[in-house]
Amino acid sequence: FLGTDFNIDSLPLPRQAHHDWALFHEESPKNNYKLFHKPTITLFNYTATFSRHSHLPLTTQYLEGIEVLKSLRYMVPLQTKNSLRRRLAPLVYVQSDCDPPSDRDSYVRELMNYIEVDSYGECLRNRDLPQQLKNPASMDDAGFYRILSQYKFILAFENAVCDDYITEKFWRPLKLGVVPVYYGSPSIADWLPSNKSAILVRSFSHPQKLASYIKKLDANDKEYEAYITWKLKGEVNNRRLLTAIKERKWGVQDFTQDNYIDAFECMVCNRVWENIRRQGKGLLPRKWNADVNHLSCPKPETFAFSSLSLHWTSLREMWIPSFEQSKKEAQALRWLVERNRNFTTQEFWTLVFKD
Repeated sequence: FLGTDFNIDSLPLPRQAHHDWALFHEESPKNNYKLFHKPTITLFNYTATFSRHSHLPLTTQYLEGIEVLKSLRYMVPLQTKNSLRRRLAPLVYVQSDCDPPSDRDSYVRELMNYIEVDSYGECLRNRDLPQQLKNPASMDDAGFYRILSQYKFILAFENAVCDDYITEKFWRPLKLGVVPVYYGSPSIADWLPSNKSAILVRSFSHPQKLASYIKKLDANDKEYEAYITWKLKGEVNNRRLLTAIKERKWGVQDFTQDNYIDAFECMVCNRVWENIRRQGKGLLPRKWNADVNHLSCPKPETFAFSSLSLHWTSLREMWIPSFEQSKKEAQALRWLVERNRNFTTQEFWTLVFKD
């Protein structure tokens, strides 16, 4: 099953004891919230998700390799960045998926009250990209990279807050030699290329304090350089990250390796055949089952800043009811699957909205 397309009509019922279900879901919970609850995720035997705990972890799915982190290809010298202060803000923000579950736009909106931010995307836009770079497909274009690399800091905010859900928003500034100001995975410290390679939003109690810290770094070359020293020296010393890249059985933008979908299919196939051979020898089959930590995210939370209007508050809170309903959907789906016969859409929704 591909998680984004997974729905109640996807399930081949009745399910026999020897029927294995495998879930591939590399995306944010906003794409299919009911998968992120124990009643649903534990229906599967095999998983490939962004969680390090899944059977085929995809935590580094947006990182081509360690060498791109070390590369100085797009690095702009600090002296040049300082000379651009008159026409560029210290911070840049590029998002066109507005008001996601992480509530990132609310935070950035508040942050803009205390420090200048150049925002190029559809969300909070105050600057325009060149026409040829306005297509979302241009986010990996060399011209786009050259624009971002001129900045000292990039606001790298995920669309959802889940352990190990780490996207290109984090890896891109590190590749470009820009300091990421990161908000997203609570476990991000486990994946930093160096202890001092990113500014973590969670370390600050309010956007005003974050703004003050960034202004301090912006005005002090020595303190700023402490965040890019690892890059200049080509030193990635995070053992977990190095091991994950070395041991993964798939590549990113590498035609010499399997992609992660092929790797997952092969893993599932090998395990199925392993059990067929075991049974041929009179041995019991091995049981593989997903655990709740293979795909789990907490309820979305909103930022409560007094300067926000009621209009924006209502937009931010739309994800919380969606999350709460998805818990009921997961429980209803579990009950229907355990009943083990086909069911109608009406049966499903009747259970979801049952008092």
